[in-house]
Amino acid sequence: MRLGIIGLSQAGKTTIFNALTRGDQPTSMSGGRFDVHTAVVDVPDPRVDKLSVMFHPQKTIYAKVTYADIAGLEGSASKSGISGQLLNQLTQMDGFVQVVRCFEDPNVPHPSGSLNPGRDIAAMESELLINDLIAVERKLERLNDERRKGGGRDKTIIEREITLFQKLNAALNEELPLRDLELSQDEEKALSGYGFLTRKPMLVLLNRSDGQKPPEIDYPHRHSAVTDLQGKLEMEIAQLPPDDAELFMAEYGIEELGLQRVIRLSYDLLGLQSFFTVGEDEVRAWTARCGATAHEAAGVIHTDLQKGFIRAEVIGYAELVDLGGLSEARSKGKLRLEGKDYLVQDGEIMHVRFNI
Repeated sequence: MRLGIIGLSQAGKTTIFNALTRGDQPTSMSGGRFDVHTAVVDVPDPRVDKLSVMFHPQKTIYAKVTYADIAGLEGSASKSGISGQLLNQLTQMDGFVQVVRCFEDPNVPHPSGSLNPGRDIAAMESELLINDLIAVERKLERLNDERRKGGGRDKTIIEREITLFQKLNAALNEELPLRDLELSQDEEKALSGYGFLTRKPMLVLLNRSDGQKPPEIDYPHRHSAVTDLQGKLEMEIAQLPPDDAELFMAEYGIEELGLQRVIRLSYDLLGLQSFFTVGEDEVRAWTARCGATAHEAAGVIHTDLQKGFIRAEVIGYAELVDLGGLSEARSKGKLRLEGKDYLVQDGEIMHVRFNI
């Protein structure tokens, strides 16, 4: 899972990046410069901790998430759209964390002269919308040229694509992000390679100061969510040793680190879930889409398991913990044998039988 941290200049993107990744990137950077910092972090999961205690493996491996702190978007949409390296980075992301400034700081003036989170969200949304609109209009021009010239692809396919892109064009002209559209499976498949920015899930993160009440923000879009974070405070906590961090959290009444909440919301937005493999050599969490089949989940572990898939032994996390281990589950006949089309559930433990 790759999440791009975006936002206007001086919104605190790098502060949030450091808070989520326990990084120490300098936070005083000049606006307008294209720059990217990335970090891979473990997905906190108490179920993995419990399984590791049960099986005493040589290795314990958590699911991973990659955060990219992407500078260069300024909310000043250009008629030519986003170009070059910046667009290439944005299209590679699975979703975005949009950092919105809600804190006052006389030493770091807001580029627009005043705090207005709703205005800043609209400015960023406009930049992404205009970029997608330019890409859709260009595609429609090429499709219409192809239809007029003929002699190439099946006309029915071309007409179907024109209808789809006209639908996208209409939505963008109404200033609706493409994630709001209801699309069929065929339409989703047709668009999978385009990387439209407003189709990507969006987590709006309100970056507030210590003790500040977060503003009420209405962001009524599909595959979107709004949350808040005391960015500077969370960054300071993330950079402390674990014991000191616990004391700090207790002092400020913080029950859960922002990293955990942001990852959980991101998983929900992206339609992801975790399943586990366990043993004496390794306890490991894997990430799969919600609704993935056992065959697809096997491919997440290794392509050989998918190619030679025979059956999957499956048991739920809670049931395994209650029984005390795999041998107990097997002796009591609690391990289910499932075929290729079985839909894997969040938190299940899976062992793949295969033959190549």
